[in-house]
Amino acid sequence: MLDHVAIRVSDYGQARAFYDLALTPLGLRRLVTSDNSAGYGDQRPYFFIQQDGPAAIFGHVAFVAADNASVDAFYAAALAAGARDDEAPGLRPYAAGYYAAAVLDLDGYSIEAVRRAPALSG
Repeated sequence: MLDHVAIRVSDYGQARAFYDLALTPLGLRRLVTSDNSAGYGDQRPYFFIQQDGPAAIFGHVAFVAADNASVDAFYAAALAAGARDDEAPGLRPYAAGYYAAAVLDLDGYSIEAVRRAPALSG
């Protein structure tokens, strides 16, 4: 289980505005704000952006989406907020029922929204 993720951003104001818009369709909102960092989540913050040094590309963050429509809405909101396309919404071959979309945020981080179909019981 993941407790939290933090990424460095090059422009805190722009990044905060980007994530405020892009994460809303996933049911996430900004819960913590300071002069150089912000924390997003639902019940508690677990995704943080901070400007305390140069941005460094170090990976990929995938957020859980409630349904395929939320994945689509995340993708549209992120593009509207200034992201670049990384992978348009659609099914992926990684696992049965894996529906996802990915964007590159303002600093080039790969941000994904994914909805995994429930496993079939048999």
